[in-house]
Amino acid sequence: MNILVTGATGGIGKSICDLLAKNHNIFATGRNEELLKHYKNYLKADLSSFEEMKKLGNYIIENKIDILVNNAGGYIYSPIENVTPQQIEEIIKLNLEAPLYLISKAVPYMKSQKFGRIINIGSISGVLGEANASIYSASKSGLVGASKALALELAGYGITVNTINPGWVDTEMGNSSAEEGDFTKEELIECIPQKRFVTPLEIAGMVKYLISDEAKGVTGQSINLCAGLTCGY
Repeated sequence: MNILVTGATGGIGKSICDLLAKNHNIFATGRNEELLKHYKNYLKADLSSFEEMKKLGNYIIENKIDILVNNAGGYIYSPIENVTPQQIEEIIKLNLEAPLYLISKAVPYMKSQKFGRIINIGSISGVLGEANASIYSASKSGLVGASKALALELAGYGITVNTINPGWVDTEMGNSSAEEGDFTKEELIECIPQKRFVTPLEIAGMVKYLISDEAKGVTGQSINLCAGLTCGY
């Protein structure tokens, strides 16, 4: 199967690509071309640019993508009164507009073969909300809602649509986000029931399951992979 992963050079994206490359054709995309050269099939694309988003859409059509993993995204930590219109536009474009656009380009081929898997990487911030990250939370919440609606829309075509909502993840982005907040990493870990950050490989493993035939009945789901964080403490 042909799998396209956005944000393929980051911690989560790279883990997804490396795990799935053992049995599938991986098409990687991201901003860092040097890191993308690790993959046989890749396209450099900055999804904050509509022109590059369209370029990636055409790449999806040309390569007959069976499985789309929308992993690329952006984060901003700021009180709402300090957020600029440009920041709002960029976060919404990266986290919501781009995934929906890419899905629209992948779906026709998936429909034609009566099979497809769409996996959106959300965040528990889109499920619970996160103070001082309202734009990020809003964009990820929108992704959860879109996934549920698309699961209904596409169910008759053998296409499943699901969202994985990671909690704190042990990646460069996850650790830098922790540093931007009001609490230390150690304080955050104390609030997590399992007392740890999730690993990128755990998220990749969930993606591997969701694209499998065993998961063909799993669609429209919002799966919180967060070491128990959404359960309370």
